[in-house]
Amino acid sequence: MAVHAVAHLNFRGEAREALEFYRSVFGGDVRIATYGDFGMPQDAPGSDHVVFGQVVGENGFQVMAYDVPGGAAAAPVGETTRENGMTITTEKFFLSVDGDSVDEVGEFWKKLSEDATVIEPFGPSQWAPAFGMLRDRFGITWILQVAA
Repeated sequence: MAVHAVAHLNFRGEAREALEFYRSVFGGDVRIATYGDFGMPQDAPGSDHVVFGQVVGENGFQVMAYDVPGGAAAAPVGETTRENGMTITTEKFFLSVDGDSVDEVGEFWKKLSEDATVIEPFGPSQWAPAFGMLRDRFGITWILQVAA
């Protein structure tokens, strides 16, 4: 039996935009169902928000997302600091993308880094031909690395 873990990201009204962005980075198909698709009256606030969203790429990339119901403000993004040359962060999770070549992963980095905060620049590291960490424009922290 095979088991696959898929990251499920929570947004406050930005899930559709985030899913389309991730599709533009990694390729694949976007599947989106709204609260309205599941019976919420079309004129109700938030009926156009995503209740189920997913990007599935031919390259194996997969992520799910939805818009958390309600109008409460999103939780603050974790803090990131540098200590003794190491990046320390309070993020509860990262999304990690591993690839086989610097060129392949470098293209993902280039696209994800648009309007992002770079935590660790993409480049050679002690453990991989290339590694980088960034927080994208939606507040999601990504680690991209090339398999050693």
